[in-house]
Amino acid sequence: MRQFSSLLKQSEFIALNVHANETQSAQKIWATIAPDNLAQFSHASRIKNKQFTVFADNNTVAAKLKLFIPSLLIKLEKQGCEVTSIRVKVQVKSSTLPKPKSFKKLSTHAADEINQLSKKLAGTALGDALARLATKAK
Repeated sequence: MRQFSSLLKQSEFIALNVHANETQSAQKIWATIAPDNLAQFSHASRIKNKQFTVFADNNTVAAKLKLFIPSLLIKLEKQGCEVTSIRVKVQVKSSTLPKPKSFKKLSTHAADEINQLSKKLAGTALGDALARLATKAK
C-alpha cells in the first residue's frame, strides 16, 4: 500500500492542488473588490486567460454584478491583476436549508384574555380552539 505523501505527488493531485490554490486566491481578490451586499451571494472561480470568472447564486445577483463590471475591472487593475473581462455565471445551490419555523409567543396578558374568552364561549368550537391556544401560550 502506498503512503499518503506519495499519492499527493501524482500529477492528478498536483493539478487539483494548483486549481484549488488558483480558486482560493481568486476568492480572496473577490472578497476585497465585490460589493458587500452581493459578495455573500457570489463567489469567484479563478482567473484564466485574463478572464475573471464569478459564480452568482441566482439570476438577480448575476444581473446586478453585470452592472458593476466596469467598476470591478478598475478595482482589479488597482489590485495589480491582469484581467480584461469578468464573466458572470449563475450557479444555483443544489440544496438550500429550510428556514426554521419561528414560534410566536403570546404575552401572559394576552393568554389570560384568551382564556377568559374561551370560558365565555365554552362548549363551542371557537371556545375549544381558544382554550387550546391559551394552554399552549402558558
